[in-house]
Amino acid sequence: MFELSDLEIPVVAAPMAGGPSTTALAIAVNHAGGLGFLAAGYADPGVLAGQIEEVRVAAGAPFGVNIFVPGLPVRDRVAVQEYRESLRPLADRYGIDLPDIVEVDDDGYRTKLDLVIEHRVPVVSFTFGLPSAEDVARLHDAGIFVVSTVADPDDADRAVALGVDALCVQGVEAGGHRGTLDLDAVPNTTPTVRLVREVVDRSDVPVIAAGGIGDGTAIIAALAAGASAVQLGTALLDTDEAGTKPTHRAALRDPRFTETVVTRCFSGRYAQALRNRFTDTYSPSAPAEYPALHHLTSPLRKAAAAAGDADDLNLWAGHAFRSAPTGPAAEVITTLWADARRG
Repeated sequence: MFELSDLEIPVVAAPMAGGPSTTALAIAVNHAGGLGFLAAGYADPGVLAGQIEEVRVAAGAPFGVNIFVPGLPVRDRVAVQEYRESLRPLADRYGIDLPDIVEVDDDGYRTKLDLVIEHRVPVVSFTFGLPSAEDVARLHDAGIFVVSTVADPDDADRAVALGVDALCVQGVEAGGHRGTLDLDAVPNTTPTVRLVREVVDRSDVPVIAAGGIGDGTAIIAALAAGASAVQLGTALLDTDEAGTKPTHRAALRDPRFTETVVTRCFSGRYAQALRNRFTDTYSPSAPAEYPALHHLTSPLRKAAAAAGDADDLNLWAGHAFRSAPTGPAAEVITTLWADARRG
């Protein structure tokens, strides 16, 4: 079974669903000596199977796949319907129809779990919830290293009790969706380094530090806090191999966008993004209804991307977004690690 200590460089690529995580990015990270990742979230299982085999052949090293734990069925349909109606003026502006409310969607969880087991993917991680003990046992039987994403020490304890092999510990600086397990909970505001220390002090499994890892100094701080590896997300968003939308890439450099905000207006789950018109307009009324809100806003986000309108796009980004490097991902990783080694 894979171990984090097997990595030449203790860097993990964050699985970024919705486009940024590509096979080319996973392969590039592996070639640099880190751990490449594919994002199964929102992906068609047939497409995912092809990506797994492409990375397996080209990377020549262990890699990972991240799976979304299923969200809850709609709990407050009235609130979702009201939110849908609030989006109508924006839909009219883009000339699109709003979709019907999706009451329940498990994102093909069972199919994707079976897929990674069938393909013996070396590393499988989970986000938005915890796998069952039975699922962890099935993965272990297939020789798969299991990682759970958490953003709270108590959630870390719950994951360890299930038998996971490592924890991806996500601090407040992290971009994209928060690893908070409780859909209704306000996300933890603990900085990554402090949260890593808290988890390491009470856990005996390796920790991957996620959030604000944008330079060599941040890598050193996370490893010194007890992390076995660090995870890069925002730092890879603008690399050559990332599938990040051009409008999203441009926003990372645009002086109009000066801060991030934690909001559930795009998906119904809290996530960190650049503050824009959409977050200002819809954050106050967005109910905690994932994945229903994801499906409602998806066509709007696609229309905004096509129109090049960053003000209506989910511009996922962490605190270190302004320093996100450009160029080949392998060079970015080797440069960051060299900076860390120099101290």
